[in-house]
Amino acid sequence: MTSLRILIVAEHASLRFGGEALLPVHYFRVLRARGIETWMLCHERVAEELRAAFPHDHDRLLFVPDSPSQQALWHWAGDKPRLVLNAAEAVTHMVTQAAQRKVARQIVRDKKIDVVHEPTPVSPVQPSSTFDVGAPVIIGPMNGGLDYPDGFAKMEGHVQRAGFRAARAVAGALNVAVPGKRKAALLLYANERTRKALPLPVRHVRALEMVENGVDLARFSARKVVSPDPGPVRFAFVGRLIDLKAVDLLIEALGRIAGEHDVSLDVFGDGTERPKLEALTEKLGLSERVRFHGFVAQADLPAKLLETDGLILPSLRECGGAVVLEAMSLGLPVIATDWGGPPDYVDEGCGILIKPDSPQQLVADLADAMRKLAGSPELRERLGARGYDKVRESFDWERKVDRMIELYESVARRSQNVA
Repeated sequence: MTSLRILIVAEHASLRFGGEALLPVHYFRVLRARGIETWMLCHERVAEELRAAFPHDHDRLLFVPDSPSQQALWHWAGDKPRLVLNAAEAVTHMVTQAAQRKVARQIVRDKKIDVVHEPTPVSPVQPSSTFDVGAPVIIGPMNGGLDYPDGFAKMEGHVQRAGFRAARAVAGALNVAVPGKRKAALLLYANERTRKALPLPVRHVRALEMVENGVDLARFSARKVVSPDPGPVRFAFVGRLIDLKAVDLLIEALGRIAGEHDVSLDVFGDGTERPKLEALTEKLGLSERVRFHGFVAQADLPAKLLETDGLILPSLRECGGAVVLEAMSLGLPVIATDWGGPPDYVDEGCGILIKPDSPQQLVADLADAMRKLAGSPELRERLGARGYDKVRESFDWERKVDRMIELYESVARRSQNVA
């Protein structure tokens, strides 16, 4: 066991909501379970949840509040278009990070911290304010640099596309002005796409590839038992109901095979597209086949997924896709778009990947993939078994933290040698 003392810095940290907010919690959870001296610094909005999750570590959880200016900005941006809301979120994040930096310097000094780890935000272009805190800093693994597939570029809209391009154009200048990544001891990137997306001013920094996501196998421990009986087949979607997830195309695909197989779709998640998706479901006569469950907490997700027969993630802009790994860890076969994060996890041995070349083609190929799984319990069993084994071989959070501890120790030694 390492004798290092670690500080994890992340604005968002939550087991409830999933996504990248899970990452800092899992690092803290595993490190503390091993008895490693670790502290975590977050925003106070997650204080109640984290204190309940770690009742014996309250003194190791520290929080910063919103300033009055942040509260005013959020109030103003609340009903504005998504692009404005994204800009407000970026500004408030930088203000939070500046506040965290002051607190982090105090923690490093008081607790004699050896390494500071900032696992989120995972965006490769987002500047970091975690620098000159009195200890070497590791940032990442980052994951990003993903555009829509060519056949779906119009989904961005001209304003949103211009906003993304402008953000990337100024990313270099922002990372000079806010030099956390330039001054980091180590940058971690999830894949080659993300490495290429790093702004030019930070590309000289020592960087290594490391997978972003993992699975808590204590929570996702059961395995789906596939019945040889070719009875009703339930597919699942998990995620926010927003346009880039392409759930509308998934519902259309389900409609194409509804007359051939006894299939249904469980939609776990909520979002702005839900009313449109419910209307589409009714229009296609699928109301008895598509069930909208709303938001499902992470703690309840394994049991919900085990009631289904396969996961489908048709997302068009998914940098990570942790839910793919979670489904695989339960022995479920996966159908996903061959774009962004899912291909980092899924291969032909554990699922079906579909090239998203156009909306019409994606609907047809989703229908064909569902047709194959619905018609073959043997195929579902074979793909699910391979995914179950693959997660345990390569994506267990315990193994992921083993590797991170090696990096902590390496960075700490290098820092001591330079000093």
